[in-house]
Amino acid sequence: MVRVKICGITSVEDAFLSIDEGADAVGFVFYEKSKRFVSVDRAKKISASLPLFVFKVGVFVNSSVEKILEICDEVKLNAVQLHGNEDVEFCKNLLKRTDVIKAVGIENENDIVKAMKYRDFFVLFDTKTPQYGGSGKSFDWNLLAPYTHEFGYFIVSGGLNEKNVSEVVNLLSPFAVDVSSGVEEKPGKKNPTKIRNFIKKAKGLL
Repeated sequence: MVRVKICGITSVEDAFLSIDEGADAVGFVFYEKSKRFVSVDRAKKISASLPLFVFKVGVFVNSSVEKILEICDEVKLNAVQLHGNEDVEFCKNLLKRTDVIKAVGIENENDIVKAMKYRDFFVLFDTKTPQYGGSGKSFDWNLLAPYTHEFGYFIVSGGLNEKNVSEVVNLLSPFAVDVSSGVEEKPGKKNPTKIRNFIKKAKGLL
């Protein structure tokens, strides 16, 4: 069964809402230009309130290895998700201390081929945009379909919601799906019904 990560968590309430509805992971965005940015202090408080089994991911854009690991220790993160220009060596340095998810923007097949250099890590396929971070728009999933066997574990993101998540799961059979804006009332505030329906649709329970 596909795993579900609810990203852009900014409150204890939304973290528990996500977990109670069956999410496998929650994500904290530490990129200050994001509408879903959360401070380290707030993320620490949310993380400390969660049950021990909850998988916690920190989202970073072009931060230093030292800064990322410092936040990992403070917030008790289980993995880091990198959305900047981080190269393979950068990822390898982090992998010594934590699991690494490398986000790759997809516009055409060349982008998928380029993503293969990150196969030692979890690869997250997102929609390619001029700016860093999520766009709330989907890429053409059919581009990825012929290449899924090339990646051991991969995650699909970008424009997912309760109406289309079943389609991408059935087409690509990803290890996980990652959603933020598709389950929100507004940036940083989740919608209970959207989260519930998204998770159930992703896991084939609705």
